[in-house]
Amino acid sequence: MIIKKRLATGAFGLLAAVVCGVLSPAVAVADDEPARESPKVELVLDVSGSMRARDVDGMSRMAAAKQAFNEVIDAVPDEVRLGIRTLGATYPGQDRKTGCLDSKQLYPVGRVDRTEAKTAVATLRPTGWTPIGLALRGASKDLAGGDATRRIVLITDGEDSCGQPDPCDVARELAAQGTHLVVDTLGLTLDSKVRDQLSCIAEATGGTYTAVQHTDQLSTRIKQLVRRAADTPVQTPTAVAGAAACAQAPVLGAGLYNDREGFGEHRWYRVKVAPGQELRASATVGADRAVDPDYGVMVRAVTEHGRELVRGSEAGSGRTDVLSTGLRYPVAEGREVEDSTPRTICLEVSQSFSAPASVKRTPGLPVELAVNIVDAGDPPADAAAFGLGRGWVLLAVLTVTGLLVGLVWGWLARWRVTVWRTN
Repeated sequence: MIIKKRLATGAFGLLAAVVCGVLSPAVAVADDEPARESPKVELVLDVSGSMRARDVDGMSRMAAAKQAFNEVIDAVPDEVRLGIRTLGATYPGQDRKTGCLDSKQLYPVGRVDRTEAKTAVATLRPTGWTPIGLALRGASKDLAGGDATRRIVLITDGEDSCGQPDPCDVARELAAQGTHLVVDTLGLTLDSKVRDQLSCIAEATGGTYTAVQHTDQLSTRIKQLVRRAADTPVQTPTAVAGAAACAQAPVLGAGLYNDREGFGEHRWYRVKVAPGQELRASATVGADRAVDPDYGVMVRAVTEHGRELVRGSEAGSGRTDVLSTGLRYPVAEGREVEDSTPRTICLEVSQSFSAPASVKRTPGLPVELAVNIVDAGDPPADAAAFGLGRGWVLLAVLTVTGLLVGLVWGWLARWRVTVWRTN
């Protein structure tokens, strides 16, 4: 009995030691990990006079939007910081200048008090103009600060009625700032002009456009976008400005970078790669406005003296949102063991996009450059490693193979003749 008690005590002590040993490092690792910043989302709602139209499940567009907002507010994840901004909600007059300044923040971005947020939404009445461009700029300022995921969800039933600032231009400006901001758009009508403008806004920032005609669709889609902000990992590209020549190009390490290139422009960057390492680089160019058909993107790796090492290219025709290409280049180890001096490799990113004369050239097209430096892999273990790609080895293999096939074929032919004579 005493022995059993001792065994039980020892086993319990061992189990406790194992648990403490496992949990303690886990706790230490968790303490060392930086806390993820809460994502921010702002809902931008059109409250212009056209929202009085009663064509959404028998109710007005405004009533459908309010119902959807109440459902979204109830379902906001605890980690999301939510805000609400309106456009066209306060000025009922006909003065264009005044009406085009009508945008305000209805509920500040932060942890949601559901009662206060719903009360604020309940006060809204369809009123004025549709200054979408102004509202987007305001929403960007509302979400400013920190490195969290930032998302604007625009809900409207019409295109911008002010013209200045142009919503598509504003969306490109926001994307050109290099911040992690996405604009998703939802249209409450099937009008082609509304669709084109909202698609343009979304494409410029990597967002989505959705046409909705029913209240449940509106509520479901907004919930999806809010949850997507909470689920999207934050990897904010570093803004960088490429040079016109390699000698003046910025030196990049492994990471994700964004830049802007004018139509048909070439930009250079430099990367340091040590012997025994492999450079992997890719470039993605976004067509955030109307472009002509037939275009291409190219990435080249060259030495400081201009000798090309390797290139990657991709071409397309027709309408596209993005076009990507990449390359890989291993730097061989030097003959001397102590030779570990990094080599400078120049990366040239160029594209052949063009656009109609009516399309604005500034800012340039968005470029995202991914750079990774890894240890070079082992020599290939395929047939080429044994020299089968060399001419004399291939000739020898073919000769031996032909000789063996000839002998076998001759033996079969002789056997067939012998059998025929016997029969």
